[in-house]
Amino acid sequence: MGEELKLLGAWASPFGRRVEIALKLKGVEYEYSEEDIFHNKSASLLKYNPVHKKVPVLVHNGKPIVESQVILEYIDETWKDNPILPRDPYERAMARFWAKFFDEKCLPAFWKSCMSSEPEREKAHEEARELLSTLEDELKGKKFFGGETIGFVDIVANFVGHWVGVMQEAVGVDILTEDKFPVLCKWAEEFKNCPVIKENLPPRDRLLAFFKAQSEMLANFYKNRTW
Repeated sequence: MGEELKLLGAWASPFGRRVEIALKLKGVEYEYSEEDIFHNKSASLLKYNPVHKKVPVLVHNGKPIVESQVILEYIDETWKDNPILPRDPYERAMARFWAKFFDEKCLPAFWKSCMSSEPEREKAHEEARELLSTLEDELKGKKFFGGETIGFVDIVANFVGHWVGVMQEAVGVDILTEDKFPVLCKWAEEFKNCPVIKENLPPRDRLLAFFKAQSEMLANFYKNRTW
């Protein structure tokens, strides 16, 4: 199409990886620019996302789109092949609902459960488990949140699919376990083993080392959602 498409991201960011997964599922070519979001944000990042100053940013023909869920919808509307959102209006609304539930409720709770210190930690664990139970119930009888194929909600839930397990190991907690959440854990394996997903997740060993080394800094940065 002769278009210019550039993605500003960070290798460890689940939000940026969402966009990479969507573009790969669509078969859309793009240029990738790695950002040092903790120590040295680029002039491009500050120019294209002056409000939040965080990744991801998708720049399409010079026009920036920010916020990962907004970018996913933009990608789906711009490149029609291999849709990631349902075409049925009700199912589309439900996908948006669960994606919003994940980002506004689940993700902060999972993060808090891994990063909290005593005496808050046990309460944080309980809150995270309640939310995981809700996701477990939503997945029952389905291979993916999107049905038989990976869709919008699965992409948004990539944090549970890959990052949560690594974070648990890094900080020594057990929240998402196969005995308590078998359906969710099976989904995570199916998700990670899908070829397009597998190629676009950060290496587990590198991510583990990153979390172990940077846990305090990440806790501070995540409060401001800079990545």
